[in-house]
Amino acid sequence: MADGHPGTGGAVRAVGLGPRSVVALVLITVIGVFAFGWPLLADSASGLAHSRDAPWLFAALLPLLVAVVVATIADTGLDAKAVAMLGVLAAVGAALRPLGAGTAGLEPMFFLMVLSGRVLGPGFGFVLGSVTMFASALLTGGVGPWMPFQMLAMGWFTMGAGLLPGAGWLRGRAELLMLAGYGCVAAFAYGTVMNLQGWTYIGGLATGVSFHPGDPVGANLARFLAYCAATSLGWDLGRAVVTVVLTLAIGSTVLKALRRATRRAAFDAPVTFAAPVPGEPPPGRTS
Repeated sequence: MADGHPGTGGAVRAVGLGPRSVVALVLITVIGVFAFGWPLLADSASGLAHSRDAPWLFAALLPLLVAVVVATIADTGLDAKAVAMLGVLAAVGAALRPLGAGTAGLEPMFFLMVLSGRVLGPGFGFVLGSVTMFASALLTGGVGPWMPFQMLAMGWFTMGAGLLPGAGWLRGRAELLMLAGYGCVAAFAYGTVMNLQGWTYIGGLATGVSFHPGDPVGANLARFLAYCAATSLGWDLGRAVVTVVLTLAIGSTVLKALRRATRRAAFDAPVTFAAPVPGEPPPGRTS
């Protein structure tokens, strides 16, 4: 049976991006890039502890997440059912994270974020990734200066899946292979971005991999790559392998379930109002 709305025969498409959604996502991405990368441009006298700017980033992130949701609803006409699905998926993702947290990068939540971003689209995917990371931090006690950065990185991770091509027509093995490939690359990218958040202010590192405030960006980036290889490559590899294996093993089933739920919710069904019949009372009145 085709994944489409009843009676239409069309495929369930990911939620598209309207102009207001694009503006909100660009704004939040620019702020996020600056939040992660500003220490690379700071001089040696600057205070580099992200623990100082994390509360400000978190305070900016929450209203921007709401803005993305509001802009997506305004652009596409989504209703409370879409927001409810967002909450359910965030709860499931948050519950999955503790199953592998702290064990060689075995984090099953990442594969769910890839598949959910594919079905829900980039705008809601970004919000889903961020909210899931926030909820999981509350569950695992992982609240700290790193949390807003994790929310941003996971938002980008999930948004990327929604930006992949063929959302309306690509299905089957080809789609799973594309999602698995994206999940593999994005799992390493997530780890790399999060390394940048902590590397600039962690002291006691060997000279060859430590951050030197005021040095040229190129020199610091070379040391940063060495730091990633020495400290987190194995963890990122575990995350990538789990994401690929789960996507290929059960991704088809999960995608069908998500698309079936989206189809039944009829997020993109136009709202119509029937004209009143002469002589009949309006709805809600019996006389």
